[in-house]
Amino acid sequence: MREFDYLRAEDIASATAATSVPGSRLLAGGTTLIDLMKCDVEQPDRLIDITSLVGMSAIELEENVIRIGSLCKMSQVAQHEALQNIAPAVIQSLTSAASAQLRNMATIGGNIMQRTRCSYFRDAHGYQNCNKRHPGSGCAARTGMNRNHAVLGNSEHCVAVYPGDLAVALTAFDATLQLQAVDGSERRVTVEEFLLLPGDRPDQEQDLHAGEIITAVEIPVTAALQRSHYLKVRDRSSYEFAAASAAVGLELEEDGVTLREVRIALGGVATRPWRLRALEQALRGKPFNEQQLRDLAPLAMQEASALAHNGYKITLAPRVIVRALLNAGGIA
Repeated sequence: MREFDYLRAEDIASATAATSVPGSRLLAGGTTLIDLMKCDVEQPDRLIDITSLVGMSAIELEENVIRIGSLCKMSQVAQHEALQNIAPAVIQSLTSAASAQLRNMATIGGNIMQRTRCSYFRDAHGYQNCNKRHPGSGCAARTGMNRNHAVLGNSEHCVAVYPGDLAVALTAFDATLQLQAVDGSERRVTVEEFLLLPGDRPDQEQDLHAGEIITAVEIPVTAALQRSHYLKVRDRSSYEFAAASAAVGLELEEDGVTLREVRIALGGVATRPWRLRALEQALRGKPFNEQQLRDLAPLAMQEASALAHNGYKITLAPRVIVRALLNAGGIA
């Protein structure tokens, strides 16, 4: 790990001002940043500690929206009793992530901004061909070991999977990030838009301007959110990233059979959380039963492109979607 300066921010204004200086990084839980600094992937000149900032660690429930401060710990949110009933998929995405120790440290804002686990990206000394670290150097994963890489949203410049669970659930339910700039102004951007596709600039991962910080996450309260589920399939049962995951929610018509509303987002298979609007539209108005779901779920993979070792995800993801929807509907 290289030497760096350390600064403790006293308020949001000082934090945004400090982070606008090139070479600065915000430090909250540190569960991703410190790890990447040890790998020599991140090389900040200065860390700005924001753990003591006031007003960013609260959970507020209103009639139509949930507001979660970006400094809330993952475990704090996961253990919130009211949220367990209002937003089960969000809670499940948190409890299935990382380990209990990490969830006690990691913050909501930091979790959303975590960087890929691609081995070619994280090995700064062994592999120099990584467009995320060295733009224009190439993508070693495209022709290397790519079992865990993306089949959706990839490009010739990058096939790294977005690793998080929470952002998948947030994407499914149109969650919005509240951002504050160095001049005190605020803007809002959906989680889906905040996490960028790699395109030809995979080093640009978030729609975050210089001097901006995430202050809160807002989740609209809907019937589909209240009847939701997050399912994560992985190689082992704990402390593992998803081979494929699905955050889903549904609302039925008064007949109790017909789908009025459906929300679906995939994780573990794409370069960012992947919203499946075409499949959602295809399912609306259809009977809610297993055969109907199995018939339509392959629409999720109509834009997928497999590499040498990750084609299994194209088969796996529709099955995860079906099982998650059946769980959400209480008939699994």
